[in-house]
Amino acid sequence: MDILLTLFLLLHTATGALSSEHPQQSSLGKFVHAVYQTEQALQSASSLGTGGAASEDGAQEASGSDPQPNAPKVKGIYVTAYSAGGARMSTLLDLVDKTELNAMVIDIKDDNGYITYKTDNPELQKLGTPQPFIKDIHGLMDTLKAHDIYPIARVVVFKDTILAKKHPELSYVTSDGSVWKNGKGDSFVNPYRKEVWDYNVEIAKEAAKLGFKEIQFDYVRFPEGFEKKADSLKFAKTDETRVQIVSDFVHYAREQLAPLGVRVSVDIFGYAASVPAAEGIGQDFVKISDAVNVISPMIYPSHYSTGWFGQKNPDTAPYATIKGALDDTHKKLEELGDAQPVIRPWIQDFTASWLGKGHYIKYGAAEVSAQVKALKDSGVEEFLLWNAGNRYSSGATYK
Repeated sequence: MDILLTLFLLLHTATGALSSEHPQQSSLGKFVHAVYQTEQALQSASSLGTGGAASEDGAQEASGSDPQPNAPKVKGIYVTAYSAGGARMSTLLDLVDKTELNAMVIDIKDDNGYITYKTDNPELQKLGTPQPFIKDIHGLMDTLKAHDIYPIARVVVFKDTILAKKHPELSYVTSDGSVWKNGKGDSFVNPYRKEVWDYNVEIAKEAAKLGFKEIQFDYVRFPEGFEKKADSLKFAKTDETRVQIVSDFVHYAREQLAPLGVRVSVDIFGYAASVPAAEGIGQDFVKISDAVNVISPMIYPSHYSTGWFGQKNPDTAPYATIKGALDDTHKKLEELGDAQPVIRPWIQDFTASWLGKGHYIKYGAAEVSAQVKALKDSGVEEFLLWNAGNRYSSGATYK
């Protein structure tokens, strides 16, 4: 175990930062691949002294019964609040109506931290900043129901520039007294603050009462490379590790939402299934999976670099890359046994041209279909398609 921890600390020293969740960013460095290969070799050689035991939390919050037992095998698309409340929605409805797609993941709290519809909830108005991108939230829910679309509310949790600026005490403050922001100008709020937990859970509760069947939490983590920044920032914290506090939030959210009969899902880095726990950002694949009904690893081929799963350029090999990622995911979740959540990955329906000539291919129906086939061949029946502009390929096979 000490060997893996040392390797992961070295990983962070070498790479500095992890790629963003969903925006189309650069893939992992060669060093990450080296760690991956080393871990695979170690796993083949021994059990690493763990005997396959579960985490300290054990299975005390095992998945239990599904709060949505009649839910379909979800095959969904990401829908921004702008699309959900605008003209593009008719095109997206038509796509779902004419294909095997049956679900939409809709921004209810977006990447900036805006609540995307008008709310009269005084608790949300106190900390939140509603922007009615979705002008008629009740009308939207009626439309989804009329089209038999399984509705999933996306809530971006700890990446929240709006809340950080309004309440610096809930964020990270630099030595000059300003709120810390990353290279893109984004700020995060502090997972150690219970007020942040309750605020996001209250948004999730309202979404459930509006009719969403599932709450999907995104950015459930600390900022990238946080272990290098922590000592220079002022923020509240306890003796709990970052991994533990993030896991605690997910368990708390599920517990709070249980009476409302909604599923809880979390987006997580796809390669988290292939490497040890990401201590810097506080994400542990197994600990988080143990606390949710659905886990959604983001296994975009574009996010893996040379050598992953035996591929020189993973983006050009959508089937093989997805298949390799799912093999690792299944291995990672073995210790949860019957308590495993539904595996519903995010897959790629965008072209990663930023990778440079020779390192990417144009993605369309054939590439999406290849990813879906890889999922099916891996025993995974559900998936979500990501395209930041909500422009999805026509003619793909989703069966």
